[in-house]
Amino acid sequence: MERKRDLENSPEMEINSQEERDYSLILHNDDIHDFDYVIDSLIEICDHDPVQAEQCTFIVHYRGECDVKIGKFEYLKPMYNKFVEKELIVSIN
Repeated sequence: MERKRDLENSPEMEINSQEERDYSLILHNDDIHDFDYVIDSLIEICDHDPVQAEQCTFIVHYRGECDVKIGKFEYLKPMYNKFVEKELIVSIN
């Protein structure tokens, strides 16, 4: 039993649990791009359907940000890069 507790608290276990966690790709309001541009970007980059993209765009506009995709970091990073290329403000948390 003592050995099991040591393994659970080891740094290797912490690294594994960090790699396995899901992250959020967050789109932030920028007051520069219009609704159509953001909606089209969400459809293109995140594969949202038009209704979902429109809802996310309204949430970003009124709340300042919206989680537009959740997943592993490696899955979200290419999407993050595409948003940056389109000069939209995003973060991964």
